[in-house]
Amino acid sequence: MQSRNWNLQFPTFELASEVNIIGDMKLFRIGELAKTAGVSERTIDYYTKLGLIAPEERTEKNYRLYSNETLTRLERIVQMKQEKYSLDEIKQSLEKWSLVSTEEQVASKLTTLELHVQQLEREVNELKPLLGEMKPVQARKMMAGLLAKSAGTMEALKILLENTMM
Repeated sequence: MQSRNWNLQFPTFELASEVNIIGDMKLFRIGELAKTAGVSERTIDYYTKLGLIAPEERTEKNYRLYSNETLTRLERIVQMKQEKYSLDEIKQSLEKWSLVSTEEQVASKLTTLELHVQQLEREVNELKPLLGEMKPVQARKMMAGLLAKSAGTMEALKILLENTMM
């Protein structure tokens, strides 16, 4: 049997990076932003045209570059769309949010966090009698996974609170 020497050459492409970094700020080109946010590039274009999001700047080749703040805003838009808000309602909500000061945003988030903690406390109190009815081995097994996940969250809250109290 005669062996063949295949001399195949494939074209090579140099892909431009879709993520740009300027200073300490990471900027996304439209494709990377779309992929990260889980939406289409067409959606990004549409939201940009509507004024729901705006590019941070443009490259020399006129590519739009979007910031992490835009990604956060886009995630909020997607969440509100899932909650059945219209694009007009979303735009109004985002405009109001933009007018709120950082201090008000932090206060609002802390209030929300406090409400979540209170809800968790109520749920733990509801679980105590149920866990008391279970065999100790069963209760430990059920709590093992929860404790590992919760420990990280509690540690993050502790660090946050310690850093803000300094």
